[in-house]
Amino acid sequence: MADFTPLDRRWFLALMGALPAARALACNVDTGVRPPGQPGARSGLAMADDLLLAPGLVYLQTGSVGPSPRPVMERTVAAWKELEQNPTRYAYRLGPPALEDVRTKAAAFLRCADDELVLTRNTTDGMNAVACGLDLAAGDRVLTTDQEHGGGRHCWDYLASRRGIVLDIVSVPPGENDAQAILDRFRRAITPRTRVLSFSHLLYTTGLRMPVVELSAMAAAHGCLSVVDGAQAAGGVDVNVTALGCDVYVTTGHKWMLGPKGTGMLCLREGARDRVPLIAEQAGRKAQSDSTGLTNIPSVLGLGAAIDYLRAFGIVQIEAHNLALRDQLFQILQGVPQVRLVSPPPGPLASPQVTVQLPDSVKCRDVAQRLSEKDQIMLRAIPDLPNGLRFSTHLFNSINDVERAVQGLRTELT
Repeated sequence: MADFTPLDRRWFLALMGALPAARALACNVDTGVRPPGQPGARSGLAMADDLLLAPGLVYLQTGSVGPSPRPVMERTVAAWKELEQNPTRYAYRLGPPALEDVRTKAAAFLRCADDELVLTRNTTDGMNAVACGLDLAAGDRVLTTDQEHGGGRHCWDYLASRRGIVLDIVSVPPGENDAQAILDRFRRAITPRTRVLSFSHLLYTTGLRMPVVELSAMAAAHGCLSVVDGAQAAGGVDVNVTALGCDVYVTTGHKWMLGPKGTGMLCLREGARDRVPLIAEQAGRKAQSDSTGLTNIPSVLGLGAAIDYLRAFGIVQIEAHNLALRDQLFQILQGVPQVRLVSPPPGPLASPQVTVQLPDSVKCRDVAQRLSEKDQIMLRAIPDLPNGLRFSTHLFNSINDVERAVQGLRTELT
């Protein structure tokens, strides 16, 4: 175990400030932090002063970058200060055991084995490591969708241009939201040369929950590797990598996990390790080694603090809050006649993201920019959807945020 230094004690005491509300929620004790829609709601599940968001800012953009809570920032900054007081001692003596502790926390959070968890810089970094670790040759095929984020797609484009692999693309039309149709398209598209099925857990465009369990089983049945981009899931919904059954699960710390920017996680299941030899593991399965180089220790320790912060509330409670709020948002948006809802309705395919298509008379980038500059409302423009505008609801959001954002959108469209 890592040494319990004075720094750890200071950080621990800072984190304790975030816990009373979470404990009270679990026990149904009234602390003034109520479920969305009830009188007195301040900032969703989180206390308002946990976050450093600018006063008056409605932040519904966690799907792009999440705001780190105060305890996470304090842990990160304090670790950086201690590192610089004696860089060599901290980097090579105190740091590595602390990094291993974070790796253990991350594995528990994602429900995979400790030795299956590799720390990365972000989802893209993990996807790149997996793609370059695979021994794919010209003519081998990768099956993916037309709704993948560039961070989960460009690694395969690179192999197509450098090694001659072939990409087969399954269409997921915005607004269709049909898991069986997706499965049928994947099944029809698999060929004897297909080596990888690569797809998102939650689509970044619409928030649709992909049928990960079924797609992973399909990959296994055809001798393929299943690679899941979990950037939009971990921290916002409950993720159980073992239950999903995929070979690889890659995610980031800077979105829904509310961790420091430049942190991420890669779960490489034991049964697939021989098929994906990672350069980062050439010196052993460690958070920091000669094959990883010196890690950003302060940020990784901040990621550990972010995991503690989320676990204090409980990921099941966070997901319930996020989905309840997004369902209210979905219902309110149904009353905006100028937009088309393309995200799933409330139910098993829904996630904490709702996307609408705007009318052709306006451009999503322009609307998002005006909402940000004029109204302090942060939403995500998705021009390739096409012309989409995405809302993300997380534990610090409330019904007031949702109502203000929709009102701002109504004003822009009139």
